[in-house]
Amino acid sequence: MEGIEGESSEASRYSLRPSRISNEDIIFCIDSDPESLCEMKVTGPNGRPVTRLDSIKQAILLFINAKLTINPDNRFSSAVLGKSASWLRKEFSGDVESAMTALRGLPTTSSCGHADLTSLFRVASHEAKKSRAQNRILRVILIYCRSSTRPQHQLPVNEKCFSLDVLYLHDKPGPDNCPQEVYDALVDAVEYVSEYEGYIFEGGQGLSRILFRYMCIMLAHPQQRCTQEHLDIPKSLAKKSPPAEAMPEDVTSAPNQ
Repeated sequence: MEGIEGESSEASRYSLRPSRISNEDIIFCIDSDPESLCEMKVTGPNGRPVTRLDSIKQAILLFINAKLTINPDNRFSSAVLGKSASWLRKEFSGDVESAMTALRGLPTTSSCGHADLTSLFRVASHEAKKSRAQNRILRVILIYCRSSTRPQHQLPVNEKCFSLDVLYLHDKPGPDNCPQEVYDALVDAVEYVSEYEGYIFEGGQGLSRILFRYMCIMLAHPQQRCTQEHLDIPKSLAKKSPPAEAMPEDVTSAPNQ
């Protein structure tokens, strides 16, 4: 930038303090409630129904492969959410095959009737301190599938040492379902714990590609994100109009002699 009059150009030059974008440790926490087995509006090979859990597993593998292509030093682990959270695979690794093996062993449980995120957040806070000691940052991606059970958490101290993204898959509102209340509780959780900007997306029993689209948006590094309210991707190609052709300049008549 050019200097301001009356000041030296060196003193008035705009500068941005350099910072390093940290490698990520990412914990996927997947809901094991029976609602994760609801069928999507797509079918698999030989007409087999595709469940939410099937699509979730595909989306996670898509995410891991894409994230490692962006930065092969990213690492992943996985947990499962029943009444509370527990490890599915504790060790962080960038090995795709290990992630696939953990996802194959993902259990589903009988209806829990309760969802306490306290243990998940405590574990994440503990792991975040270990990640920070290695100049890394930690993120939790929670995939929640309950339409009538509001998640709860009890954390007396708001440290904000990790980031939280949420993907919420639910049924339509009804006498037994309150997805809006559940969504609001998840928004509160994101705002309460996230160190950097956390994203939250929701959908029903739609197409798997909608789920994949949300997971692709979550590829954005937490340290490089805009706020979600300013997020305008992906753009619909159908709504893009072609650029207007440049209009020829008007010909000015010659002045009278």
